Amino acid sequence: MSAIEPVRPRDPRVPVSPQLAVRVALLGGIAMVFFALIFFRLWYLQVLTGEQYVHQADVNHTRDLPIAAPRGEIFDREGRSIVTSKTTNAVQIVPGLLPAGIYEQAAGYQKRLAAAEDARAAAGVRLAEYERSLERVPHPSAAQRAEHRSLERAAAAPRVAVPPLPRSATRLRALFTRLGRVIGLRPRTIDERVVQGMTATPYAHVTVKTDAGTGALTVLGERANEFPGVAQEPVSIRQYPFGELAAQVIGHVDEINGPELKLKAFRGVKAGTVVGQEGLEYYYDGYLRGRPGVQRIEVNAAGEPVASRLAPTLPQAGHSLKLTLDLGLQREAEKAMREGKANAQGQGKPANGGAFVAMDPRDGQILAIGSQPGFDPNRFAKPLTPAEYAALVGTGASAGPLDDKAENGAYPTGSTFKPITAMAALENGVISPGEGLGAGQCITVSTQEFCNAGHADYGPVGLVQALKVSSDTYFFEVGERAFSHGTVIQREAEKLGIGRHTGVDLPSEFGGVVPGPRWRVEQNKLELECEHRRHVSNCGIVLEPERVWSVGDNMHLAVGQGELLTDPLQMAVAYSTLANAYTHGGVGTVVTPHLGMEIDESNGSLRQTLSFPSHKVHLDPEDVNLVMEGIHEAASQPGGTSADVWAGWNQTQDPVFGKTGTAQHYEKEDQSWYMCYIGDPKRPLVLAVTVEQGGFGAETAAPIARLIASQYYHQQLKFVAGSSKTL
Repeated sequence: MSAIEPVRPRDPRVPVSPQLAVRVALLGGIAMVFFALIFFRLWYLQVLTGEQYVHQADVNHTRDLPIAAPRGEIFDREGRSIVTSKTTNAVQIVPGLLPAGIYEQAAGYQKRLAAAEDARAAAGVRLAEYERSLERVPHPSAAQRAEHRSLERAAAAPRVAVPPLPRSATRLRALFTRLGRVIGLRPRTIDERVVQGMTATPYAHVTVKTDAGTGALTVLGERANEFPGVAQEPVSIRQYPFGELAAQVIGHVDEINGPELKLKAFRGVKAGTVVGQEGLEYYYDGYLRGRPGVQRIEVNAAGEPVASRLAPTLPQAGHSLKLTLDLGLQREAEKAMREGKANAQGQGKPANGGAFVAMDPRDGQILAIGSQPGFDPNRFAKPLTPAEYAALVGTGASAGPLDDKAENGAYPTGSTFKPITAMAALENGVISPGEGLGAGQCITVSTQEFCNAGHADYGPVGLVQALKVSSDTYFFEVGERAFSHGTVIQREAEKLGIGRHTGVDLPSEFGGVVPGPRWRVEQNKLELECEHRRHVSNCGIVLEPERVWSVGDNMHLAVGQGELLTDPLQMAVAYSTLANAYTHGGVGTVVTPHLGMEIDESNGSLRQTLSFPSHKVHLDPEDVNLVMEGIHEAASQPGGTSADVWAGWNQTQDPVFGKTGTAQHYEKEDQSWYMCYIGDPKRPLVLAVTVEQGGFGAETAAPIARLIASQYYHQQLKFVAGSSKTL
């Protein structure tokens, strides 16, 4: 019997074709590649860059707030403190702890601010276009400068009103009312400051008052439960113990604003930092500001601060600045200005402003400088209302107290310009010094008369006598003759330092205008372009755009009138150049006037001595001697324009070389000027004084100069007014 072979089960596998095998291998390889990429990415994120992302996550829930560094002090030349800082407790608001309503109000304010910013940006475009049109103008006119200031104000940071609190915010309104009674502020003022502060730094505490006083702070501490969201924090604030003293040149401080954050001078400065805004506070801000610290606060997902214990980075105090100013002389000079203005006002003159400069002619150290009317920089320790700020800035062509007339004024000089005219005429062979000119009360050119003040007749005089008595007719003739010699007066003025920036260590200064043929052509062109662009009959740049520079224009320039514009600081540089040439055989040093002397560490040790450049000009020593002889006789000899003012002065020990000036203004009282050099061999001094609408130079400006000099040379302080009939 044969065995039966069992049936084999059927093989369920289907043979794989070669094409399918390739596809499977390919898909598997791709899957492995993707897996490898994902694995490598996870390894990279967790191992190689893990710390970086941990740091970023940490930053995402923390905020850095600057801790203001105490600003460096400012001292006078003897080390006496002029500007200091003090620490006080500020009353602050924590927005996240306030009753409901503040965030809704802040959102409305931000919408208004965005609309105002759009308008400001458009004004900035117009300002840039106007500034490009002025690039070809070396000496802008008064109308052009006024237009530029107007556009600058329009392009400045917008001042936007904060909308009112929602009606539903009754608890918040009641809180601000209670707080206002304690710290002496209107509830609306507190509300505005909180909203504005939240907009600037949404996660930070908002300071509503920097120095509330111990009484208010005690109340807030004892009754803290009645003032939710109100805190106290120590802050450093700027103090100006002498108030208005040298306020324009010292400047003031305030929190940096949006446009300032874009300036090169404030590169890297954080929002909320207190920086210099004007004057020396601005110019030397990089030294004075110090290095701010950092307070790190933790915030939640809504950006609101929460309790935390993050360690701060402490600030480093700023460096100190020592000035060339003499505090005693500065105080007496400002007092003398007030006395001179009061005397002029007693004579029925407005005498509504003015400026002075006292400078060492050898190196340009400014010993005293001031501008009136003044202002108290301590006012900037608290926010100003728009009206208060507008009153300080001024409107249109009328500058306010913030404007420094000593280095930013724009004035004709009157007869104080005559020594410059005399030097130009002598150096270029226009006149001989002994030749008699200027006979009669007036001289006539074409149909126009050019007369002496009060129609005085000095007869034909030589150069020295013409300077002594300030004969207008003499210098009118000089101007007439100089016209055929080209721009000799203009060149001499610029050579001595007038009509160009002095380089003073202040953030802005007027460049000056010394008009001439080329200047006239430029102004005419600008006027015609403006008329065409605005479709008006006249823009006010020049009244007759078709007129060329004439002999009459040159005659007015020769006596410091016409369209000549400069300021006391430039005039001080010019007279210093003459004084240096007089004492050094015709080699004149054109100094850079300056206020900074040295930068010191916060502990008082010297960090850096400041230096400023100068350059030499060469003048004929005989010509210089003649000019200086003329203005010395004007201040010392009978009949000299300021001899009465200096009566009793020791001219042997401290000889005075002085020139009065009376600048005429259309439909205004004359402007009073006085320039002088006092040739003390060890302590020489140049003084420049001007009083707007103060009358004749000998009446107002010259007596002020004598008071300042009396303080410097330890003489009896006495206001001695000169004749009202001398220029």
